[in-house]
Amino acid sequence: MRLPLILSFFLMTTAISSARELLVYIGTYTKTTSKGIYVGRLDLETGRLGELTLAGESVNPSFVALSPDRRYLYAVSEGAGSLFAGKPSGMVNAFAIDAKTGLLSLINHAASGGKGPCHLTVAPDGKAVFVANYSGGTVAMLPVLAGGGLGEPTSVIQHEGHSVHPTRQKQPYAHSINLSPDGRFAYAADLGTDKLYTCRVDSAAGTLTPASETTLAPGSGPRHLALHPDNHHAYLINELANTITVLARDPATGTMTALQTVPTLPDGFTGSSTTAEVAVHPSGRFVYGSNRGHDSIAVFGVDAATGKLTLIEDVSTQGKNPRNFSIDPTGRWLIAANQDSDNLVIFAIDQKNGRLTPTGQTITVGIPVCVKFL
Repeated sequence: MRLPLILSFFLMTTAISSARELLVYIGTYTKTTSKGIYVGRLDLETGRLGELTLAGESVNPSFVALSPDRRYLYAVSEGAGSLFAGKPSGMVNAFAIDAKTGLLSLINHAASGGKGPCHLTVAPDGKAVFVANYSGGTVAMLPVLAGGGLGEPTSVIQHEGHSVHPTRQKQPYAHSINLSPDGRFAYAADLGTDKLYTCRVDSAAGTLTPASETTLAPGSGPRHLALHPDNHHAYLINELANTITVLARDPATGTMTALQTVPTLPDGFTGSSTTAEVAVHPSGRFVYGSNRGHDSIAVFGVDAATGKLTLIEDVSTQGKNPRNFSIDPTGRWLIAANQDSDNLVIFAIDQKNGRLTPTGQTITVGIPVCVKFL
């Protein structure tokens, strides 16, 4: 498995590097100076991010996702109201991408199938968008229509239950939804119930069907999930416990089994902190997770045989509250979005050991909370 993975990564990075530049989209909260979704160009040779331009106006587009063909962008709209089946619902916006400028044109919007949409992803075939609704505790499947627009949800699953945290786990809080590479399974992390839910996806019928559950330690607060390129492992970051859980994945059944849980904070830290984002390096050799409060990114090495993690370092994000970060497809650059200091910070990634080095470049933007490479 190891040689094919490295070869695939090398061929991918060679192809992408020939393009020299990539568009980068920034989702924000529009509570202060931001007006929506911003776009800039990342120079893959130097790691320099060009000036940001307002790509499309939107209310609190706190998480965005791109279609596989790179023609459309989808964004949750936290705080924007809609109705679904006669009940209050959040909203998802669909945009067309101008291939030359990266600017966005609104196509339409659709109900998210629950309150407080916070995360979304696009099916590998581009035919559906999946949304996690935080305060509603639901996940939903929305069809992509001809021309990239969205239809109303065809399937909604309501999570049930609670866990031990007295204020954060009184009810379900669906925090993210991810798809397997073949699009057959959806994985929903629920902070409120301490569970990762696996659902079968029927693209033709437009349905999600519960398949299995993975229960985390009480008080973990699972938030985001990142799949390893080997298709057999995944990494779940736990917001309340400040940990990452290593999972073994059965590609045939979609079942996830916990193998290891490691802390994201350095020994001796006694302050208040919660985790946010998790990502796997394109090579599969490193895993990264963000700490909000400690304001750092934890860097881990991955055991090629077991998928288990060993801490390498914790690196300051040079800002406050790193809500999100993203690694470019070549694996050379990482952009951290510091929500409470209104800045993006660019890091170089050492390809041998995964360590992060600040490039010295900082970009100002109002309340950045999501970074996506086109």
